[in-house]
Parts: sequence; structure tokens; C-alpha cells
Amino acid sequence: MHHTQDTRRTLTLTETDALAASAHAGQTDKIGVPYVEHVRAVAHGLAPAGEHLAQAGLLHDVVEDTDWTLARLLSAGVPAEVVALVDAVTKKPGITYRDMIRTIAADEDASLLKIADNAHNSRPDRLAALPEEQRARLELKYEDARTVLWPVVEPELLETVVRRINPSLLLDGVPAQRHA
Repeated sequence: MHHTQDTRRTLTLTETDALAASAHAGQTDKIGVPYVEHVRAVAHGLAPAGEHLAQAGLLHDVVEDTDWTLARLLSAGVPAEVVALVDAVTKKPGITYRDMIRTIAADEDASLLKIADNAHNSRPDRLAALPEEQRARLELKYEDARTVLWPVVEPELLETVVRRINPSLLLDGVPAQRHA
């Protein structure tokens, strides 16, 4: 055994789901749905990409939107690679959204996590429940992110994940993206 190896047991996907449900308890999203449904939808979409990505999907907003910290996630038994992905998609003070997306694009797993998050937020049923001005702003923001992030991810995996979350983003069965 590696001498720097942490001997603590890491959380399973089911345990990570319970952690996310507890952390987001009582929270609702912009359209009034229990927040945990968003993170579960993101995790479901990411499941074909591996358990670590599904776990990151469940936890992707926990540092931003709850009192959980990265250190607390690690000490609770969340695998380090999952915590690193959560950190990669967590907003940082002074960093614009566009710069955050460019940083995320350096890592395929982080890109896929952010793609899944944005794909769920871009679902027509969710956007339709928002005021027009907010909907238009978010549509542009997510479209801009797709132009940066989608080319980073292996096409078949991208299509699989997006199809599970928001098939409306796919055109003729393949990712629809505008090239600048």
C-alpha cells in the first residue's frame, strides 16, 4: 500500500446522493423545484461517464450553495478526484463566468460536468418557467459555454450525456453547436 494513501473509506454513489440531499434540504431552484432534483438529473446524465462523475454531479453545487467546504467533503469520505471536479466548477470570487469556462475546458471531466449542469439548466421546460429577460440571458450564457466546452469532450460521450439530460440540444442525433 502506498504510504501516502488515505485509509478512510470513500463514499459510495448512494451515500453521496444522501449527502447531497441532506446538504440541499429545503432549497429550491429558480423555478421552485427541490434543488436536489437538479443535482440528481446532472448525476443521472453523467452516470455513463463513470461513478466519479456521477458523484461530482450530485455535489457540483454543494460548496457554492451550502455550508459544505471542499475540506469537509474530503473529510466526509468524498473521493479526492470528485472533490477536485467540484472545485473546478465552483465559482471563485473575481473570476468571470467566461474565464471559469475557459479554465474548466482544460480538463475533459470538468468540462463534461459543466456541460451536464448547463444542459439541465437549458432544458426547455426549465427555461420556459423563467421570466423572458432571464431566459434570454441564460440561453446566451449556456450557448457561449457550449462553444468552448463541447469540443473538449469525446463526441460519443458528449452525445450520450446530453441525450440523457436535454436531448433538445442535439440536432439530428448529434450535438448541435454553432462555430464562431
